[in-house]
Amino acid sequence: MRTYRKDWLMTPLASMLKLDGVQIEYRWFGPPVSPARPPVVMLHEGLGSVSTWRDFPDVLAERLVAPVLAYSRRGHGQSDFCPGAREPSYMHHEGEVVLPQLLRALGVERPLLFGHSDGASIALIDASAYPDTVRGLILEAPHVFVEDLTVKSIAAIGAAYASGDLGRRLARHHRDPDHTFWGWNHIWLDPRFRDWNLEARLDRIEAPILLIQGEDDEYGTKAQLEAIVARTSRTDVLLLEACGHAPHRDRREAVLDSSVQFVAELDAAVASVARPKACL
Repeated sequence: MRTYRKDWLMTPLASMLKLDGVQIEYRWFGPPVSPARPPVVMLHEGLGSVSTWRDFPDVLAERLVAPVLAYSRRGHGQSDFCPGAREPSYMHHEGEVVLPQLLRALGVERPLLFGHSDGASIALIDASAYPDTVRGLILEAPHVFVEDLTVKSIAAIGAAYASGDLGRRLARHHRDPDHTFWGWNHIWLDPRFRDWNLEARLDRIEAPILLIQGEDDEYGTKAQLEAIVARTSRTDVLLLEACGHAPHRDRREAVLDSSVQFVAELDAAVASVARPKACL
């Protein structure tokens, strides 16, 4: 059994907070928020929730000695359902409206955003809309435009959903797995969504970025990373062999090690700026 420092605040169960008219599930991991260690905010994938991260936020908090916040977006986990069908702008609404509201309500300032898939795209939207409020970005398998490979894979998983056990597995993590699955599946396959694109927003991002992607990712290609690198100035890339769409599960230690190094470099850069110049 892992042991923790006694002054760490460990919340045994998720809490609920009303935002944008709906109840949102969230949970803190690790030590309390303090000016000395800004928090990491986890943004889950298209079928994710607080619980689908499993113990990764716990371990990340321990490695970084930093508070970690995970939450379930509308229609995910124990959060309220989405009011009506999703629109192609649903990730923009999350990044521009819901996430800032969540951070203000919980007193979180200048977090590091750790996003996976849809969550990584939402992190990019937030960082481009509010460039001075984000300390850094760790992005697993981000999407900045819609690829044929993505549409093909999402269509295939939709065709298999009724006959497979994915619904049963999702039921462990979501109040209504059908609502969660089809809300995500239908919008990505909506013909209107083919024009969804974040590339023009990337120029506004000021925060350093760590991009992580598996070479066997079935939902996106390296073209996504190339598009981000081309339009941002402080971006590192980690490509992982023997790794699919979820690097934090497939190559957990590599993701943890690279995240720790990235945060250490952020800390060093901040310390360098803050250090007073010597008198000559």
